[in-house]
Amino acid sequence: MRRPKPEYHPPEEQRRLFPDITGNDLNGRGEEALRRPSPIYWHYGSDIKLPHRALQDYYMKQFEDKPELHDFDKKYGGRGARQHVDRPDVPVEASPERWAETIKAHALSHEGDLVGIARIDPNWVFEGYEVDLPWIVMIGVAMDHAEISTAPELPSAVETMAQYNRGTRAARHVADFIQAQGYEARPHGGPMAGPMTLIPAAIQAGLGELGKHGSMINREYGSSFRLAGVMTDLPLIADAPDDFGADDFCVSCQVCRNACPPDAIFDEKQMVRGERKWFVDFDKCIPFFNDTQGCGICIAKCPWSRPGVARSLAQRMTARRARIASGEHGDHD
Repeated sequence: MRRPKPEYHPPEEQRRLFPDITGNDLNGRGEEALRRPSPIYWHYGSDIKLPHRALQDYYMKQFEDKPELHDFDKKYGGRGARQHVDRPDVPVEASPERWAETIKAHALSHEGDLVGIARIDPNWVFEGYEVDLPWIVMIGVAMDHAEISTAPELPSAVETMAQYNRGTRAARHVADFIQAQGYEARPHGGPMAGPMTLIPAAIQAGLGELGKHGSMINREYGSSFRLAGVMTDLPLIADAPDDFGADDFCVSCQVCRNACPPDAIFDEKQMVRGERKWFVDFDKCIPFFNDTQGCGICIAKCPWSRPGVARSLAQRMTARRARIASGEHGDHD
């Protein structure tokens, strides 16, 4: 049984900013046909249609009285060099296997905590954008759980911005290295959106599974990490998705749902642009998200995010799945 909690009601100032189209409709909830995602938040540029732009601007105004978040891209280590290195006319040749090994080692030695490779699926690219490169190197950077556990207070938002900076630095290091070998490389790190959505790419690259809270779960860091990526034409090989039982766990777990103040987390998977998956109610989530500089309660409360827990949980869920596959019937651990 879900524990009662105070109801959250968006302030009138925000309610007036909602467009006629719902965020859930824009995100494709209930649509059975595959399609590319529509830009909805974190996009800048007048050439990108963004019905929720007024809400996005409202969010940015919440930074005005919080100096810790002013010019965050210049704080917390910054975001790394903005200029790519010059590419030689003749690219360095090596096998895709060798390049994959080299790039992963480079990412892990330049502030990355996780790294994987995926072939880019056109259905990951936002409408209105084009990506003409075949590969993406996905990078994950761990967050300090003690700081994230303060969500939705300011220290959690500061930690999130600091790790977005670190992820961007790692991506730029990798991109510069690839450029120096004679190949095209385009890095991207949050919080603003790039030309493609990163979570599906990270799942295909083996960084984890999608959780009920709409964020990823990794077998080492749980949900306490952020993503960055590098799109490239460097010859690479794709990693395999890492299915270790987080999805099974989420089916019966209610922790994030019970913790979510606006009650935005569905208990069952939803059909979204042709795929049945975990989905967060955008229209319930975003007002609270806006009023708390990014919230983050769900990933902080996720059992997988507790330090030292994810690895043992992954082992238990994998063992449970093996028992079920062999015909044994035990408890749920």
